[in-house]
Amino acid sequence: MTEKKVIDTVCMPHTVDSLVTDFRELGVKNGMTLLVHSSLSSLGWVCGGAEAVIKALMKVVGEDGTIVMPAQSASNSDPAGWMNPPVPESWWPIIRDQMPAYCKATTPTRGMGAIVEQFRHFPGVKRSDHPVYSFAAWGKDKEVILENQPLESGFGEQSPLAKIYELDGEILMIGVGHDSNTSLHYAENARCKNQPVTKSAAISENGQRVWKTFQEIDYDSDCFETIGYHFEQSESFRMMKIGNATCKLIGQRAMVNFGRDWFEKR
Repeated sequence: MTEKKVIDTVCMPHTVDSLVTDFRELGVKNGMTLLVHSSLSSLGWVCGGAEAVIKALMKVVGEDGTIVMPAQSASNSDPAGWMNPPVPESWWPIIRDQMPAYCKATTPTRGMGAIVEQFRHFPGVKRSDHPVYSFAAWGKDKEVILENQPLESGFGEQSPLAKIYELDGEILMIGVGHDSNTSLHYAENARCKNQPVTKSAAISENGQRVWKTFQEIDYDSDCFETIGYHFEQSESFRMMKIGNATCKLIGQRAMVNFGRDWFEKR
């Protein structure tokens, strides 16, 4: 959608102040631990773009709160498993040999959206060490949430998702569906942790770039929209429109527990 078309779809532009009002009306509060999944374009025209959304969120949760966003870099993985799009098999050895090592400061996110990509550059934001499934965080509990993310359990026990669960955090979905709901990978991990597959990524070890192979579960989000649909039919959560975006505020523990039960029954 062109910028002109976006302008034509809204009556007034979003601003930091208007977004603060909207997020508070949705139920976001000072001191919350907030895991954010977002689509900037879904909101309509925002004065200041991604920066304005981030500043509004920071203002609402305050210094006693914490904002977390998935900052995944799926391109730093074995090209043999790439599907969107796949690359020729003849390229695989080149990619394994030449992919830059994961760097918290410079490795870009992939498929996470403009808000996340802006957020990871913000003052005071830190990023976890996982070369594929990193998270970025700002606020009171960022150190606790990001520390010691296991290479073999990026979305499992001791991961940022597990820390958010322990802190009884909330999921904020801005114009995205449950296929983006990373917390369901934490529910999935409990079911599949004894079924590892081989994965690999470029990392730095002792100052040297290496292609690191490790064992982890084969994450699959194909059923997440179905789980999310059934969750919304039976569990309480908050939802409202902010501009053109359907936004939802969901207790992460409730979401994870529901997902675990769904996986267990199937």
